[in-house]
Amino acid sequence: MNETNPSVTEADLHAYADGELPAAARARIEAYLADNPDEAAMVAEWQAQNAGIRSLFAGYEKVRDTDPQLVTPPRTASLRARRWAMAAAALLVFALGAVSGHYGSTLLERPELQLAGSETLPKQAETAFTVYAAEVRHPVEVFADEEAHLATWLGKRLEIENLKIPNLHPLGFKLVGGRLLPVDGRPGAMFMYENQAGERLTVMVGRNKENRTTSFRFASSGNVETFYWIDGELGYAVTGEISRETLRGVAEECYRQFPS
Repeated sequence: MNETNPSVTEADLHAYADGELPAAARARIEAYLADNPDEAAMVAEWQAQNAGIRSLFAGYEKVRDTDPQLVTPPRTASLRARRWAMAAAALLVFALGAVSGHYGSTLLERPELQLAGSETLPKQAETAFTVYAAEVRHPVEVFADEEAHLATWLGKRLEIENLKIPNLHPLGFKLVGGRLLPVDGRPGAMFMYENQAGERLTVMVGRNKENRTTSFRFASSGNVETFYWIDGELGYAVTGEISRETLRGVAEECYRQFPS
């Protein structure tokens, strides 16, 4: 892998992806990656996986005052705790009403639709978008000129029969291509689209056989917006640096075209 620079080993690349190198060593690795785009893409994938793992366990990073409750018998809740619980319940009811009122079109036609509890899907979608949407030479593994092969390949990996890649031409976005990537530790798919202004968005699909909820929700991080939903075993996320209204239209179109 490192014939042009034998001093850079795979262990060095892993240490770089994990952020464990001093500044001088990082500069050497970055110079190497600039001359080796394949290795750079591989390291970017490792970094995306690391970010997904960190987001998955982010809730366990710090000690909390409530941790002793995990190993001690439950006691009668204090008045303050009960008030917090009532406030949280009221907030949830308000949120459900606001979401169902604002996004009450196609996605609300199914009566079992409800909010999801997991936050891992949008974080992974955001990470994938951030890593790959900025790529010029290697944004995808398989480009749009091999769309049939892309659909067959990713459909087999995700165990989705006759997977159809959404056609977003009516909304002004053409397919760039797609790639295989991990979603919750399992094979997942990412499709990338681009409009005439050069704006890109990604559509991520993941399978989780243990999931039985159906839901939809928005997530924001800076300028990056993600609209995601979980439909049975499959999770979907549409991500981009575009307006929520545009993203919502794309998500609804994908919802109509993906299997249910």
